[in-house]
Amino acid sequence: MNKLRDTELIITNSGRIYHLNLKKEEIANDIILVGDPNRVEQISNKFEKIDFKITHREFITHTGYYNNKKISVISSGIGTDNIDIVMNELDALANINFETRQINKIKRSLNIIRLGTSGGLNKKIDVDSFLVSEYAIGLDGLAHFYKNNDVLDEELSKMFFNKTNWSKNHASPYSVKASNKLLNKFNNFSKGITLTATGFYGPQCRNMRLKSSISDLENLIESIEYQGLKITNFEMETSALYFLGRSLGHNTLTICAILANRISKKYSTKPIDTIDELINEVLKNL
Repeated sequence: MNKLRDTELIITNSGRIYHLNLKKEEIANDIILVGDPNRVEQISNKFEKIDFKITHREFITHTGYYNNKKISVISSGIGTDNIDIVMNELDALANINFETRQINKIKRSLNIIRLGTSGGLNKKIDVDSFLVSEYAIGLDGLAHFYKNNDVLDEELSKMFFNKTNWSKNHASPYSVKASNKLLNKFNNFSKGITLTATGFYGPQCRNMRLKSSISDLENLIESIEYQGLKITNFEMETSALYFLGRSLGHNTLTICAILANRISKKYSTKPIDTIDELINEVLKNL
């Protein structure tokens, strides 16, 4: 078996994976991902015990115990580019021997739940509610940089492309389903289809000094329904999380607190309380 080159698997002199700055024993099988680094401590403050606290750039990891269950909380920062780093490096920690630089024959499967915030795209999605992304439609293009397309849902991608008259100047949409194992853990949550954008402003149809090239998307997506689900929200990480998770054999799921509704123009008046309530629900279900 060929060894992974130094330029592909980057390990520090102290035996840590490069960006996350982690060693193998410092991650749990159950991982909560958050975008905001400050949210890591908000979650780990609820732990009975913390074994590791590691910080490098925007990537902060706390690993400890909640109700005697070992859990890691990791901040990814914003965007699918950061998820690409986090997922590949978590998989390396789980499934590559750092001494021989070879892929393990027996693979370890991680359970990774992204706990995020999002804006609703459907009037029926209440502000301060919690939403599970059963499917993600990626408008970011990341999946097209990898060879493994077996995990993609081509039917949903084609439906979105046709019904929105999606421009070929934009990245081609790709669609992926969440892990059934984790979906079953959160059956009491509302579910929908999430759009993952490659930015916060123009890519999510926001107009400030520069105008978005995506027009009338909010109206065009109203007619889209797939497997009994509607398109419910915009965010910036889930499509990459689901694609890389399924491709690498990990279980992934995104649960968002809806802090605004783009259709009804309503905003949360208690975002901190809503996020804290979501944290408690996720920890309880884990």
